Amino acid sequence: MGKKRKHAESVPTEPPKKDESAPERPKRTLLGWKHKVDEESEQKDPESARFRNKEKVLVTCSRRIVFRYRHLMLNVVSLLPHCKKDNKVESKESKGATLNELVELKSCSSCLFFECRKQKDLYLWMSKCPNGPSVKFLVNAVHTMEELKLTGNHLKGSRPILTFSSNFDKDPHWKLLKEMITQIFGTPKDHRKAKPYHDHVFVFSIADDHIWFRNYQISVPHNSTDKMDRGGLDKMTLVEVGPRFCLNPIKIFCGSFGGPTLYENPFYISPNQIRAMEKKQKAGKFAKKVKAKTRRKMHEQLNPLEPDEFSDLWKEQ
Repeated sequence: MGKKRKHAESVPTEPPKKDESAPERPKRTLLGWKHKVDEESEQKDPESARFRNKEKVLVTCSRRIVFRYRHLMLNVVSLLPHCKKDNKVESKESKGATLNELVELKSCSSCLFFECRKQKDLYLWMSKCPNGPSVKFLVNAVHTMEELKLTGNHLKGSRPILTFSSNFDKDPHWKLLKEMITQIFGTPKDHRKAKPYHDHVFVFSIADDHIWFRNYQISVPHNSTDKMDRGGLDKMTLVEVGPRFCLNPIKIFCGSFGGPTLYENPFYISPNQIRAMEKKQKAGKFAKKVKAKTRRKMHEQLNPLEPDEFSDLWKEQ
């Protein structure tokens, strides 16, 4: 048998080396991916750089809070997709430093602190951290979503439209409150937890030096056959969702949870004074009854009745 031919020894060809250096990943922002072209254009023309809203709000409450006020806080948390909820904080004089540290740890820029006193009164601190300003409100007329059971219903996480009454532009302290409310309650555009459209309205109106809050759903009646034209506001309706509450401003401070006082409400009366006045009125009613009895006795003594001649007629002999 003939010998088998030896196959030519084939030199193994090495595969081409891949470029191990991965392409540089663009920076991620709230508005999407930021490419080098945008960075270069911003460096050349800084005025064309768009403002990126990175607002985050810390929402927390004090210990020994009543269940109604806790439900109100949870309703506010459900309305703000850009907020972060934290554990309860002890309501003491040093709560400002504690809350500022919490805000810094949570990488937030604002804070809403629900403070309950005597299990009766609810105060709301609205603060821009860490430099201020901050506002202290007394919360009245609280109605949560669970209590109202209204027919309105909007998608959770959608961006609200903020509307203010015209008297917010009259005085400087109302202008400051309007700006703080806009920054805290306004959901940032393209936030990762927010929906990209509007389907409800936050209404802030001033009446009797109080700020009244309402939340309405934007109801658009359209069917698959009959769609509403763009901009047809006459066919839109508002359906209330809740919650409801009223804010009575007490003081505006220069710093965060304290500092020099910028504004003090001259018409504010604390709930303790109101309860003391009600007790005095109730005590005054009792004092009036006692005085009336003493006057009646004095009148009877000064004006005795004449003896009746027929008083002994039917007595038994």
